[in-house]
Amino acid sequence: MPDVFTADFCGRLRDAFHTAGYHSDGVVDLLGAAAHAALGRGEPEPVRRVSQDGGELGTLIRLFLLGDPEPAPAVAKALGSVPVEEALATGLLRADGEQLRAGLDVRPYGDVHGSWWVVSDQDSDLRGGPVSPDHVLGVGHASLSLARATARRPVGSLLDLGTGCGVQALHASRHAERITATDLSQRALDLASATFQLNELDVELRQGEWFAPVAGRRFDQVVCNPPFVVGPARVDYTYRDSGLAGDDASALVVRQLPAFLNEGGVGQLLASWLHVRGQDWGDRVASWLPRGGVDAWFVQRDVAEPSLYVGTWLRDAGVDPRSAEGRAKAAAWLDWFEANQVVGIGFGFVTLRRTDAAHAEVVCEDLRHAFDDPLGPETAAWLDRVDWLRANGSAEGLLATRFVVPDTVVLEEVSEPGAEGWQSVVRRLHRTDGPGWQHEVDELAAALLAGCRGHVPLADLLVLLAFGHGQPAEELVNAALPIVRDLVRHGMVVPA
Repeated sequence: MPDVFTADFCGRLRDAFHTAGYHSDGVVDLLGAAAHAALGRGEPEPVRRVSQDGGELGTLIRLFLLGDPEPAPAVAKALGSVPVEEALATGLLRADGEQLRAGLDVRPYGDVHGSWWVVSDQDSDLRGGPVSPDHVLGVGHASLSLARATARRPVGSLLDLGTGCGVQALHASRHAERITATDLSQRALDLASATFQLNELDVELRQGEWFAPVAGRRFDQVVCNPPFVVGPARVDYTYRDSGLAGDDASALVVRQLPAFLNEGGVGQLLASWLHVRGQDWGDRVASWLPRGGVDAWFVQRDVAEPSLYVGTWLRDAGVDPRSAEGRAKAAAWLDWFEANQVVGIGFGFVTLRRTDAAHAEVVCEDLRHAFDDPLGPETAAWLDRVDWLRANGSAEGLLATRFVVPDTVVLEEVSEPGAEGWQSVVRRLHRTDGPGWQHEVDELAAALLAGCRGHVPLADLLVLLAFGHGQPAEELVNAALPIVRDLVRHGMVVPA
């Protein structure tokens, strides 16, 4: 950036955007559902057609969202009190002959509470070529995924580690009183500053590597979208490459983050981990944790085959895997995977909570099926359920509890024809909300859950069930308690 965005410049630019209607609702209203969907798919022509008669808003949409060249007079009119010369000096615009193009990606982005603007570098499609090594990523799939997976309970202080263009800090402004954002890249901090000033947010910015800028401090919540791409120890692009080999970047954050949390504070991050031949992925990620004092939930959302992984990240940076550069990078990458016996790359979310409890809870789970609900509320509820089990999860505590099955839990049965009619093959509990947990249960477990209506303690239900099915009560209790604990942890039975 030739010049850092000033508060005055951002204020005038914000006024111009408001006047033109260049915000989330305004863009959707002008484009309509079909063209807006085309914009999301990266198909520009429907957007161009609809926006031609859109006045200043249409100009801003084509300029910033499509990367089209626009006549200088039309751009000047759309920017209002921001002179074109000043916009060129800040890098917001760049000259293209007699016309003007966007020099940065500035796009409306919002949630259910309202709209923001996010300032970042243009991606490879809008640039028309590979991104630069210090490229600052905009609103991407990873940042959206982390935002949806983050718990949003009110906190006093929050750290956005590796803020990039500031997306996580924007979301944090809804529930955090004080926000600190760090990044190694000065360019990222400049663009994040522009994002925050454009949205009138007061965010403390600090530059430095990993946790060094906040050494000695603690926070109620930490969010982190680190450079989690795994492979050889190199840095091609600062937004994704850490310079550490393999999954050491994710391991570093998991290992160090708890020390920067207040007691009861929560850290959440995206992470990647190697699937190494002969090694369980859960054992690998659990080994990253500091010893004791941390509840941890590792959720694996996807596992990529190495060659697919490499091709995906090459294209993400605008590098053609068929080019000489692409072939060389792919060969080095795949050689490293082969030498380290990597058979897959896992990706997912990590939730950490600092606790003084004698026994921390560490759970690693596969959650690769599709679901629509955001994971953030489930994360907060999972931590609550861990607390409840810690206080009440003994045999005595569970047996004294009256449980209910939530309305969002259903029992699915698959049967096959037999000699005496239909015979049950599978009984499966399914949560229809949140992440859609599923548990297979047998006939006795299904009967037990049918009795969980909040009226009778679990102990009495098990006695009745043992009598009705001719089972020894003690054996039934010993078999049922681990199942009940798992179902409580997944919110499939809850205390009445």
